[in-house]
This record gives sequence, structure tokens and C-alpha cells, in this order.
Amino acid sequence: MKARILMVCLGNICRSPLAEGILQAKLPKEDFLVDSAGTGAWHVGQLPDPRSIEVANNYDIDLTTQRARQFVPEDFDRFDRIYVMDHSNYDNVVKLAPSEEAKQKVKLILNESNPGKDLEVPDPYFGGPGGFYNVYRMLNEACDSIARQLQA
Repeated sequence: MKARILMVCLGNICRSPLAEGILQAKLPKEDFLVDSAGTGAWHVGQLPDPRSIEVANNYDIDLTTQRARQFVPEDFDRFDRIYVMDHSNYDNVVKLAPSEEAKQKVKLILNESNPGKDLEVPDPYFGGPGGFYNVYRMLNEACDSIARQLQA
């Protein structure tokens, strides 16, 4: 059975699509399912932000097949690990958890590359292109750690 990993941010157009694309590029598709979602419904059905698409393209990662969707409680059953980008995402996702066991699936993604520091991936939506490259760098480092764990 495939390991299933979900990346979650606020709108599912900036950070979590990048995280999905980065991690999927590091893992064999036949063994791992990587998806993403947002805690909010503002962008459901939309492509990732053009700036996320551009940054990903510069690293040979294609985000254009992704469409934004909202996190739903059923995701706790569908996924083995749920990585969130910030404390607000964490609170919003954990609120929907049907059990303590389900809550244990939810982790801040940067704790994978910076254990125990509870760092957040900043939302680059209102900033310039530099913020998207910074987010890519942070997520790439975290996804390296996740990929190593999953393939150990």
C-alpha cells in the first residue's frame, strides 16, 4: 500500500502546492501519494499561484496539474501524515480531528528540518518573488528530511 502524505496551508495555492510538488519529485510515485489542501475555501478549483508555478518550474517541478481544494475531516482517514505550514494551519486542522490518534498525524513541516523549533513557513502571497524562493528553499530542506525518513 502506498504511503499517503498531505501538505496543508491556508488557501492551497502557494505553500502547500510547492510542498506537494517538491516532495513528490523526491519520491517514487508508485510507492507514495502526495497531495495538498487548504484550510480555507477561497481558491477551490484554481491553479496554484503563478509565482509558485514559476519557482517550481525553475527546479523542473510542474504544478500545473494541481487544483486547490479544501481540507476535509475525511482527510484524516485518507492520509498517513499531514504536514501544515504554520501554527494557524495546525490549529484549524487539529480542530477537525475525530480522535487523539488522528491529531498525532498533524505536524509542522519545518520540524522535519529543524526538530522541536516549531518554525513556520511564511505565507508569501502578499510579497514579491523573493518570498516564494525563500519558501521553496525552506520546503525543499524539510522535504529532503521527509523523503529520507519515508525511504529508510
